[in-house]
Amino acid sequence: MELKGKTVGFAMTGSFCTFSRVISQLENLSATGANIFPIMSETAYGTDTRFGKAEDFRTKLEMICGNPIIKSVREAEPIGPKSFLDLLIIAPCTGNTLAKLANGITDTSVTMAAKAHLRGAKPVLIAVSTNDGLGNAAKNIGALLNYKSIFLVPFGQDDYIKKPNSLVADMTQIIPAAECALDYRQLQPVLC
Repeated sequence: MELKGKTVGFAMTGSFCTFSRVISQLENLSATGANIFPIMSETAYGTDTRFGKAEDFRTKLEMICGNPIIKSVREAEPIGPKSFLDLLIIAPCTGNTLAKLANGITDTSVTMAAKAHLRGAKPVLIAVSTNDGLGNAAKNIGALLNYKSIFLVPFGQDDYIKKPNSLVADMTQIIPAAECALDYRQLQPVLC
């Protein structure tokens, strides 16, 4: 399904090392003609790291999307009752957020956005980025793959020698995976 004219929530959690790759794909998503609402977890919104300053990322997101950042549980809650998103993308999605989603914990702007959006059985697309994907987080990925309205961007190991449990989504597949998710289909192969 084409993304032009669709309203998309684009949520970012604290896998800071992937922010530049994700923002590059957000620019591509914006070029499709989708109306994008940026969402940031409280940690992603306010944390400066060696990968960049939080303020710089916030400015870039709002410039690309043309909408203000949803940054709190209170701001994310209306996503459900207003039902204004066609698709919610969580990229990057940390192992912490994966665990919260798999276990129904709603204590951040991103998990609230997902809960609110899923209440209408609308699609959520997750781009994993976790150092524990083949460890403790594996069970959460497995659980989420079984949810009817949750889809994953194809992912694989990012450094099997130095970080053998680490998984990261192929961020260049966000747009094709989003098109599939809008049709309630999983882009294959899930593992790349």
